[in-house]
Amino acid sequence: MNRILAENTIFYPDYLLNMKHAKVIAFDADDTLWVNEPYFKEAEEKFCALLEDFMPGHSISKELFKTEIQNLSLYGYGVKGFMLSMIETALSVSGNTLNPEIIVKAIEYGKELLEKPVELLDGVKEVLDALSGKYKLVVATKGDLLDQERKLKKSGLENYFHHIEIMSDKQEADYAKLIKHLDIKPSEFVMIGNSIKSDVLPVLDLGGLGIHVPYHTTWAHEHVPQAVTQPNYLQVSEIRKILPYLLS
Repeated sequence: MNRILAENTIFYPDYLLNMKHAKVIAFDADDTLWVNEPYFKEAEEKFCALLEDFMPGHSISKELFKTEIQNLSLYGYGVKGFMLSMIETALSVSGNTLNPEIIVKAIEYGKELLEKPVELLDGVKEVLDALSGKYKLVVATKGDLLDQERKLKKSGLENYFHHIEIMSDKQEADYAKLIKHLDIKPSEFVMIGNSIKSDVLPVLDLGGLGIHVPYHTTWAHEHVPQAVTQPNYLQVSEIRKILPYLLS
């Protein structure tokens, strides 16, 4: 499967963050504030099982991943793009000969993802309670607008955040736009998330501060094998461990 376990990721040395100028702390949402990737992994496994008459499940998984990456520029991130990529993959691997019921099932798996409960990760509310009032807190996440708004509302966390930014992507330019909107300097911005590629590296390149909180399952597209060597970077094993750095 193309969902990579975090224990296979290289763990990097911790750098001492210079927090004295920090004003805004931004949190990624999926797999930083609440559970997300395991639900996609579950849907992918069910989808691959549907198509095992055409090829082995691991091969279908590779084809689905390839299709998802090809479609990112068209559909962006999120459940709806995943659903369309499942349908396209099913048609491709079957040579357009599959039973229409498989397409119905793929759509059903996508709708199930959209209806999943929002399960907060351990320690999230404790951290937000501790930081609220001491920093301006924001959400900076990517994905489908309606789905992320739904999850944020169901999470019960909305009132902690000064600003919600749902991005189509998380590149350096996207963060630069957000920092400008917040009317702060990059050195006053801290980004916390489970993806080094999306949540940490672009912010470090801008001169901000990045904190990586690994999650046990990560989409292959977010995997970065090399070590992070920039200053103002920290990796912690779980979200509560950011507090000594932010409250000292």
